[in-house]
Amino acid sequence: MKQSFLAAKTNMNAPADADCINAKLLTQAGFIKKEMAGVYSYLPLGFRVLEKIKKIIVEEMDNVGMQQTLMPALTPLENWKKTGRDNVDIAYRPTENTVLGFSHEEIVTPLIKEIMRSYKDFPKCLYQIQTKFRNEARAKSGLLRGREFIMKDAYSFHTSEEDFKQYYDKVAEAYFRVYERCGLESYKIEASGGIMSGEEKISHEYSVVTKAGEDTMVFCKKCGFAQNIEISKKRKGDDCPNCKNSLNEEKCIEVGNIFDLGSKYSDAFGFHFTDTDGKQKPVHMGCYGIGVSRLMGTIVEASHDENGIIWPQTVAPFQLHILSLRENEKAEEITSNLEEDGFEILYDDRNESPGKKFADSDLLGIPLRVVVSKRMLEKGCVELRNRKTGETQEIPTRELQKYISTYFMPIKK
Repeated sequence: MKQSFLAAKTNMNAPADADCINAKLLTQAGFIKKEMAGVYSYLPLGFRVLEKIKKIIVEEMDNVGMQQTLMPALTPLENWKKTGRDNVDIAYRPTENTVLGFSHEEIVTPLIKEIMRSYKDFPKCLYQIQTKFRNEARAKSGLLRGREFIMKDAYSFHTSEEDFKQYYDKVAEAYFRVYERCGLESYKIEASGGIMSGEEKISHEYSVVTKAGEDTMVFCKKCGFAQNIEISKKRKGDDCPNCKNSLNEEKCIEVGNIFDLGSKYSDAFGFHFTDTDGKQKPVHMGCYGIGVSRLMGTIVEASHDENGIIWPQTVAPFQLHILSLRENEKAEEITSNLEEDGFEILYDDRNESPGKKFADSDLLGIPLRVVVSKRMLEKGCVELRNRKTGETQEIPTRELQKYISTYFMPIKK
């Protein structure tokens, strides 16, 4: 794509109301636009990142047997009355009989009840990636705490607690893979599940260390032990209960959660199944959430420098940023050839100074930058710079495709 055609403009000045790194950099780079507190538009660059994150999530959820669906955001109030969540403060009520969903237990439970009646129908897990709404009293921190946000929420249904626990562990490992593929090091933290389930059950949160976090965790870098400081008896410097390594204490961002829901929601909707003995028994449920837009903000918080964003290769809006320094003909030839080979390219064809182009490229954070200049072409080369490491190399033009292939697989058309 030509940058002159892109529906985005960079701005070296941070928005006056940007209260964190992700709000600042994503807005400056033209990925998002704030519409009001906690509500953002995703411009083409931001949308591309979201779609990459979604793709990773879909692949990992499908791999553990989840089935993707899509439920309505506008939901009937009567369903929420059955679970006692019709008057919670975070719910938006657009009419007297409707609720904008902040979670979907109240919809998925009666929905799946019509499908699953016998023990033979179990287990199953449905998930969706959908816009959610939450009436945050203090929407802040860019994409980290919004009133409208994109979420992957999943719900599993089981004939026993033992079957649930086995599946819970499979999803727990899938979550680690999601965050790793997004370029993040995550920790699974024990936390109270009371908010979602209405019961004092143990749940787990997945958190990433960053100064922008609202939570604090104690954790072990050696074995991965981690706990939310609110429920932990451990503190910084204490011995890890698993490996005796000295514990760390850091601010963190929650990027996902998994819960044991028990039979709270299945009981509320009279959802039971007929077991092998012919008797009706309660359905055991689990819930699994990932904040998709929140994850995008977290990646920026965890991966940036003083010049801008540093996107991990897996979720970057483009693989390559090709900059023409008044050598458009050759730059267009290189761009065309690489696009035919299946690489995703943003081509800076704008009539701007080299300094402006370099600054914008750093701000956008695309993993590899290729500079096409007269000086380099006279050597038969282009300049290749790795955004993450800052390493710069002169690569013979004829070997560029081969060299780039060591970083990226071409995108399948």
